[in-house]
Amino acid sequence: MLTFIPDFVRSAAAFVVVLGVLVFVHELGHYLAARWRGVRVEAFSIGFGQALTSWTDKHGTVWKLAWLPLGGYVKLHGQERPQDVAPEVRATWIAGQTFHDKSVLSRAIIVAAGPAANFLLAMVLFAALFIGVGTPVTLPVIGAVLPDSAASRAGLMVNDRVVAIAGEQIGTFEALQHVIMAHPAQKLAMTVQRDGSEQKIEVTTDSRDAGGQQVGLLGVRGGAVEYRHTSVPAALVGGVTQTWMITRETFAGLTQMISGGRGTEELGGPLRIAQLSGQVAQLGIASLVSFIAVLSVNLGLINLFPIPILDGGHLLFYLAEALRGRPLPQRAQEYGFKAGMALLASLFVFATWNDLTHLGLFRWVAGLIG
Repeated sequence: MLTFIPDFVRSAAAFVVVLGVLVFVHELGHYLAARWRGVRVEAFSIGFGQALTSWTDKHGTVWKLAWLPLGGYVKLHGQERPQDVAPEVRATWIAGQTFHDKSVLSRAIIVAAGPAANFLLAMVLFAALFIGVGTPVTLPVIGAVLPDSAASRAGLMVNDRVVAIAGEQIGTFEALQHVIMAHPAQKLAMTVQRDGSEQKIEVTTDSRDAGGQQVGLLGVRGGAVEYRHTSVPAALVGGVTQTWMITRETFAGLTQMISGGRGTEELGGPLRIAQLSGQVAQLGIASLVSFIAVLSVNLGLINLFPIPILDGGHLLFYLAEALRGRPLPQRAQEYGFKAGMALLASLFVFATWNDLTHLGLFRWVAGLIG
């Protein structure tokens, strides 16, 4: 039990730091956009519940740090619809500074600024890592050979470095993947460096269907990563490129889950994030920063999904309002928000179930019963 306490404390502390950074940047995007569009911000809170500390700035915004660090919010002046509040509350609204009085474009900018801030954070963090540590390059060194694979049948071994394949010189693991995928079920000549000497190997790739097209498979995993110095301009471009790549891969993974082409056991919630935060924190500040950047992309992307309650759902309503020339009927919005709340609650329960399964709680309970 004593050995478990430090791990738990480390995971909890890392989780608070990771979530705090992500929520602060997300809400800061809403805050800055609201100030830009002339909307008064009444409160900016990191966490929920009773405030541990608070202060009021010169613009009248109350900044709060609450005791439950599981999110946060920005309270905009006149954010509620006029029909949802009492007349005495509406009487306190300052004309020209309320959220609901602004144009559809201004409201959409304020809502979209939260996810946009998360994407920007990822770009900045990745660029900072590339400047401080270097650009990571996965070398064409085999880290693992899958059983019953083309690599296994060809006699490839862990720590083999692929020098050339199919007449092409190979400098990165991604280059090796590109060649293999372009040659499904084909015999290829490969040159590998093993124990200081080069060896010639012939490998016949496997094949699988990917979106109606056959792609080649080798059956290996990458191993060594090398960090190469890069210039500041290249690092800035790399930060944008890395953010785009992770966004694309995350979106593709979620799409595959929805379509049934990928298992949903990878879907995790707060418990999984807390566990990973503690594990990544052990690896050093660079790994933790990279982890925050990846989660920031995920948070920004998920918030843009067209689900009422989320930012993407609000943007969908604003798009309908812009096309119709007037807001959607109140009942339609209420049904949308209820459906969105039910969907998010279901996803939270499902993700928590996955987290508990991954952490081994149910096996532990079964062992006690057994």
